[in-house]
Amino acid sequence: VITAMFWYAHKNGRTFFGVADFVAPLVPFGLGMGRMGNFMNSELWGRVTDVPWAIVFPNGGPLPRHPSQLYEMLLEGVVLFFILNWFIKKPRPLGSVSGLFLAGYGTFRFLVEFVREPDAQLGLFGGYISMGQILSTPMIVLGILMMVWAYKRGLYQDKAQVKTK
Repeated sequence: VITAMFWYAHKNGRTFFGVADFVAPLVPFGLGMGRMGNFMNSELWGRVTDVPWAIVFPNGGPLPRHPSQLYEMLLEGVVLFFILNWFIKKPRPLGSVSGLFLAGYGTFRFLVEFVREPDAQLGLFGGYISMGQILSTPMIVLGILMMVWAYKRGLYQDKAQVKTK
């Protein structure tokens, strides 16, 4: 996807971050639908729990588990969609939407990993951190750095630059 965005930006005389900032608010919808698919297929369920909304998954054994796919659908899909679509309504520097997406997605994924069953072949690192949390950390850091860079740079996209065909 990133390669396609670079290609599209180059071919159409746009900046990569201009394209990425346009695409980023649309991504949470796809993430949310993917997590709904995980839930419907009984994949990537959460840890065993006794919360009232726990679910016994067909492939998850006889004990009730967190519906972590639904948590991710709500946070990474619905909440992140609304945050990004609120953010794009005001003037913002180039790259800030992409940075907010990375920081938001990484943060929500990191948090849900606390209730998600770790991959059986990997387990928990140090008895506490999952591979999902390890992989989410660079996204959070990169997203924050991108936002800081974008605001320090202060390059705002001129609406007149946006081509329509």
